[in-house]
Amino acid sequence: MKNYFEPSELIINEDGTVFHLHVKPENLADKVILVGDPGRVELVASHFESRESEAESREFRTVTGIYKGKRISVISTGIGCDNIDIVMNEIDALANIDFKTRELKPKMRSLDIVRVGTCGGLQPFTPVGTFVCAQKSIGFDGLLNFYAGRDEACDLDFEEAFKKHMNWNTHLPDPYVIDADAALLDRVAKEDMVRGVTIACGGFFGPQGRELRIPLADPQQNEKIEKFEYKGHKITNFEMESSALQGLSKLMGHKAMTVCMVIANRLIKEANTGYKNTIDTLITKVLDRI
Repeated sequence: MKNYFEPSELIINEDGTVFHLHVKPENLADKVILVGDPGRVELVASHFESRESEAESREFRTVTGIYKGKRISVISTGIGCDNIDIVMNEIDALANIDFKTRELKPKMRSLDIVRVGTCGGLQPFTPVGTFVCAQKSIGFDGLLNFYAGRDEACDLDFEEAFKKHMNWNTHLPDPYVIDADAALLDRVAKEDMVRGVTIACGGFFGPQGRELRIPLADPQQNEKIEKFEYKGHKITNFEMESSALQGLSKLMGHKAMTVCMVIANRLIKEANTGYKNTIDTLITKVLDRI
């Protein structure tokens, strides 16, 4: 493992902040909530009793503060696994690399990371309003395939069963299957959230089976996904970030999971565009349980 990180690999701004997030190491808490929408950072932080620091750059907004005695950072990632790659590598650097010497710190710091988002439900038992935790996440994005240790971190038997069922198109990135951290999942999901299998897609339209003016390469994709079952696991929902978050966290030694509120059910073709008024219930549950 590398011990020194060149300026071209770990870019540190002149003010001592990490390149994209514009956050200093001392301003990152051990408990981190990730949201996609920068506007949702304020919704989460509105529950803090006090705020310690704030930073904003592009789609990345960060607020660190205190909630019921717990120090928590809330960070917006924007949309997609490519942004998760940026956020996870930079918060891991903030936690575990000395910015003065550019060397690994002698003791590793492990973070608890919960992504709070929205998703599309794929089963009759995931109607609009359901809270779904990604016990397993299937990555359609291919991101984890660029990192060493991918096979050791993933559920390879599940992957093979899924690819066989889907008659996987070899033009697509190999899907990968990654578990959430079991202890963190139990703490957040408790008994009032669905534990499911989430597919993280590399896009909102074609990759999730939405067809507008361009025909789909596999018009039966969603039908096959809805029917897939492996050792009692069914695919419950689509979103766009969980696989990269859970995969990179596992490789880095952090604890991570994703929980989403269903705002559309693709099976019964219902949607709720007014979800912003109700997602605060999910946010407060995560704040209490993280």
